[in-house]
Amino acid sequence: MAQALDRHWPANLSGMVVTAAGCELPCPRIEVLRAGHPLPAADGQRAAERILASVAGLTTNDLVICLISGGGSALMSLPAEGVTLEDKQALTRVLLRSGATIGEINCVRRHLSRVKGGRLGAACHPARLVTLAISDVPGDDPRDIASGPTVADPTTCRDALAVLERRRIDVPAHVRAGLERGTWESVKLADPRLASSELRIIATPQRSLEAAARLASARGVTPLILSDRLEGEASAAGRDMARLVQRIAQGEGPVTPPCLLLSGGETTVTVRGRGRGGRNVEFLLAFGLELGPDSRVHAIACDTDGVDGMEPIAGAVWRPDTLSRAAAVGLDARAYLNDNDAHSFFASLGDSVVTGPTRTNVNDFRAVLVLCGGSRRHWHRGRPRLVRAPSDGLADDGQA
Repeated sequence: MAQALDRHWPANLSGMVVTAAGCELPCPRIEVLRAGHPLPAADGQRAAERILASVAGLTTNDLVICLISGGGSALMSLPAEGVTLEDKQALTRVLLRSGATIGEINCVRRHLSRVKGGRLGAACHPARLVTLAISDVPGDDPRDIASGPTVADPTTCRDALAVLERRRIDVPAHVRAGLERGTWESVKLADPRLASSELRIIATPQRSLEAAARLASARGVTPLILSDRLEGEASAAGRDMARLVQRIAQGEGPVTPPCLLLSGGETTVTVRGRGRGGRNVEFLLAFGLELGPDSRVHAIACDTDGVDGMEPIAGAVWRPDTLSRAAAVGLDARAYLNDNDAHSFFASLGDSVVTGPTRTNVNDFRAVLVLCGGSRRHWHRGRPRLVRAPSDGLADDGQA
């Protein structure tokens, strides 16, 4: 996003962008900062401080263009006054493993921050502010994209506290006391400091699914977009998907083979075992176990930023022979799922999908291909091919 702005903005331009290690691109007029992800780190705190300082003292003659995409909650993390970086790191780690939805996680983040929940937007006042956002959240709610640093937030400290109580998450006494007092309230809808602010969402999960649907149609495969906002436990969602595939294979579903079932959104994993989590791989392993051996079904589940959970692995693929290959090398698929360790399962089979940095993020992408009985004429001979996206992420026509 920053590189495109740098290339095409015709007038004077200065600024900075914070991104994850390995995602940097040359931006001659924009300083590129690097920070930790998915857990907040000291370099992200320094980046947030510098970004806040850069918008201090602006006037009505100034224009601020703010580029926001998924991952910003960690990359630009500046704890609220009285909250330490260590507090936020520990809380983020627990939240990511608790099964909390992204809306719940970001509600807590907004109320423990000096930059999120509209605070960056308020700091830009009285300049004109235009936010261009790529959505990575179910429903494209702007307050949840990078925890909404430039948009008003109707939720409260009490709401954040309710999330912690609902998920049975203990926090330090000073954090609980601050939330109870409303010490760190976010910027609200009627705040005059956001009066000259506007938001445009320029890419969404739905658009990525529609691009995949067009590609399937061109290959003679019927696409069905199920939802761009699938949430809930990843394993439960995987089992539900398998049952739908079984109905379709039996001629009882909403489409007939050959077909491609597409879905996005952001499921969750409540980590109870010793594994590394990863919502896409957990979805896929639960899907395959529920489905059982089926020569007609191939599937892929990945996070579009190339990071599933806290691993630099986008996700994995499921093949008709996945279970038999696993059995041949002594892998107990059910045990790996119960241990929340699907990453290790797929890595052992060589079925992980590692894209490297995609430099964009439109949330999770899942595709399940159901072929006609025994026929593979609509698919490449042998294993499905994994195709890398262009290095600049989303093309102009929305294709990934």
